[in-house]
Amino acid sequence: MEPLVRFVLPASASGRSSGRRHHRPHHPRAHRRRTARVAALALVFMSLATACADKDTGATGALQVSGSTTVAPVAADAAQALKADGLDITVATQGGSAGGISQLASGQIGIAMSSKPLADEDRSAHPDTDFRPTQIGADAVGVIVTREVAEGGVENLTAAQIRGLFEGKITNWSEVGGPDLDVFVYDKEPGRGTREVLDKYLYGDEKPPPPPESGNFAVVGGNLETRNKLESTPGAVAPLSTSFIEGHDGLRAVTLDGIAPTPENIASGTYPMSRPLYLLTDGEPEGTARTFIDYVLSAKGQALMTRHGYLTLQQIGK
Repeated sequence: MEPLVRFVLPASASGRSSGRRHHRPHHPRAHRRRTARVAALALVFMSLATACADKDTGATGALQVSGSTTVAPVAADAAQALKADGLDITVATQGGSAGGISQLASGQIGIAMSSKPLADEDRSAHPDTDFRPTQIGADAVGVIVTREVAEGGVENLTAAQIRGLFEGKITNWSEVGGPDLDVFVYDKEPGRGTREVLDKYLYGDEKPPPPPESGNFAVVGGNLETRNKLESTPGAVAPLSTSFIEGHDGLRAVTLDGIAPTPENIASGTYPMSRPLYLLTDGEPEGTARTFIDYVLSAKGQALMTRHGYLTLQQIGK
């Protein structure tokens, strides 16, 4: 932190001069000007002090963590645990993984949460940011359908069938062996880690087609919103972290080309929509950011991964 700066008021502002003292009549306007100068100098001093305090934390003095809604439950629990040690950590989910990466690059936050690997496009978009990703575990993205669809005969889908669903070419579940029920697709908004994993599975390195012009297609944001839409819409399908449907009997994850999102298949990479989970910093983490990341990597922190349905680093051999 830079040394504090002491401001010395000029003689005219302090009522002193280098010559003899003169008794001058009181002028309210001059007094107001002196008061305004003092207030302005005080504001500059406060701004400099705040800038020093904000170097590693937000304006509130808390470490700001933001990004992926998949990583957020683990980060929130870790922040709560560290609160007992006097650490102030705020966790938010603005814009998903892409939003967190952008906020980190602009200096708005100290740690970004991401449910996708850092892409070359991310680095080229922010050339002045020294991204340092730390993997904390792994997850699986599932193609989630309602129980009515699954029990009606749709327990497995091929990549070609999923493309047909999300491109609006398959509009009724009976076309893939399911019930006579209209398909309603909820896709994730661009920049979400979940969306990028799905696009990679379906299209590889090719650019995905634009969304279909259909009344049965909608774009959603975070995982909780996606789950709520699935549960409230008959015939719905959406990409969603499989951990978010645990305990929700009305939702099912179909197998992909016959491969289920089991821990073994996720750890081995056999399941085609496995993904790593990250915490990212600009440069090597220091201070509260270092403490936070070290906690998530510790035995207590990794137990949080298991609690929320993710795989630990040990389970994936890291």
